Amino acid sequence: MTKDDKPAPQVVPPRPGLGHLIDATGYSIAGMVRLMRETAARQELILGLAMLSLLAIFGAGAGHYVAYGVLFALMIAVEALNTAIEELTDRVSPEWSKAAKDAKDLGSLAVGLMVVCNLGFVGAVGLGLV
Repeated sequence: MTKDDKPAPQVVPPRPGLGHLIDATGYSIAGMVRLMRETAARQELILGLAMLSLLAIFGAGAGHYVAYGVLFALMIAVEALNTAIEELTDRVSPEWSKAAKDAKDLGSLAVGLMVVCNLGFVGAVGLGLV
């Protein structure tokens, strides 16, 4: 083995019980750190804060904040899945392909629909529809 050769990473079996929960929390934090390297995710975070400000201006009730929190969390989750799709697509199809383009476009559509849902909900609160 030369100095440039690295040993293959070993698959570590999951720990049981509390150890598994601790490990899973670490993986989730690592995922959020990775997601925040994406410009779109940072823009969605800013959008989320702006929408919270609008809810305050509109005099939203506690239920509105809870509902918006769920919608916002779903938007971030869909963005994370979209980023995962893009990462895997780039890995398995580094060259251009129609299937890779379609996969990325569909992921983008999912995020776009969640953005519309978030904006629509806040707009509905502002109009007194919910």
